[in-house]
Amino acid sequence: MFLTKLKYYCLILLLIILFTSCSEYQKVLKSNDLEFKFEKAIEYYEEGEYHRARTLLEDLRSYYRGTEKAEKINYYNAYCHYGTGELTLAAYLFREFSMTFPNSTRREEAEYMAAYCYYLLSPPISLDQVFTKRAIQELQLFLERYSKSERRDTVNIFIDELQEKLELKAYNNAYLYYKISSYRAAVTALNNVLIDYPDTVYREEILFYILKSNYEYAENSVLDKQEERYKDVIQAYYNFVDNFPESSKIREAERIYNNSTKFIKENYGL
Repeated sequence: MFLTKLKYYCLILLLIILFTSCSEYQKVLKSNDLEFKFEKAIEYYEEGEYHRARTLLEDLRSYYRGTEKAEKINYYNAYCHYGTGELTLAAYLFREFSMTFPNSTRREEAEYMAAYCYYLLSPPISLDQVFTKRAIQELQLFLERYSKSERRDTVNIFIDELQEKLELKAYNNAYLYYKISSYRAAVTALNNVLIDYPDTVYREEILFYILKSNYEYAENSVLDKQEERYKDVIQAYYNFVDNFPESSKIREAERIYNNSTKFIKENYGL
């Protein structure tokens, strides 16, 4: 019984606090005192009340345009959108800030935050990677402009992480052709990954599946095409073992090579 009453009183107290807070906020919204609104906006921001702060700051932007307070209003407004998870808009506002206030001491920070928002927008690897590519562009642009920035190492880590995501996405897409037995397309797609990402960490797997795809393609070809296609297998084998002589996949690669050379010798006497 006591606990039930206590919960009831706590609920009433919470509603009173909520009502008072909302009532106070409405007064701020309706106030014609711009300085008071500005101070309350910063106060709300510092308390993590980003929605309330954002509404006030958006209202104040037009009034203070071209004044000393404009920089601070736009700076906090961008962070409010960041704080509420509106990352696309936040990135735009941070970029807008850097262009509107090119001499600001906050410009580097704003350009970093614009790029960082795109980094956060980079989706899981199964989805389209438009934001990942945009994030890499923005981060690289930041490094070009602020090569001595204290954020340089962090930005490079972000770029490497996003780059590896794109590599894995490309590799998975190419490997899918192998899985569905579309071997000719697999060879083309896997080679394209190597062209686009010559230093990829998936190079060993890619070269191996180029070998296997060529082999499967040759195996399933008509007789008059097999000599040429088994020669492609042999070339793919040499390419693989030259690059990865200690690979754990060497035994399977040698089996494919031996089968290929045997077929050519038995059927074409070479």
